[in-house]
Amino acid sequence: MSEEVLKKIGEMVEGNKVILFMKGTKEFPQCGFSARSVAILNEVGAEFEAVNVLEDNSIREGIKLYGQWPTIPQLYINKELIGGSDIMMEMYENGELKEMISKL
Repeated sequence: MSEEVLKKIGEMVEGNKVILFMKGTKEFPQCGFSARSVAILNEVGAEFEAVNVLEDNSIREGIKLYGQWPTIPQLYINKELIGGSDIMMEMYENGELKEMISKL
């Protein structure tokens, strides 16, 4: 994986308080896990940037290395990897995600 791709991903993460690397778009998620992630973020009122990894295979593979997380979607809040849709669901259910978003 090129340093250039990892740098680009780093700039995206650093440039957005909340960013979701996903398959598809907010309006048209292209996998169930991405759809669930978007729904959770919408439910907690998060303003977030979404990156469609299907548009750029280097980003799709690079994000897995960047966060040392093997699956997509991946949520970052304040430059910190939160995790995928299962972790987001847990955090949503226990109120932790809404609390994190409300502090932004």
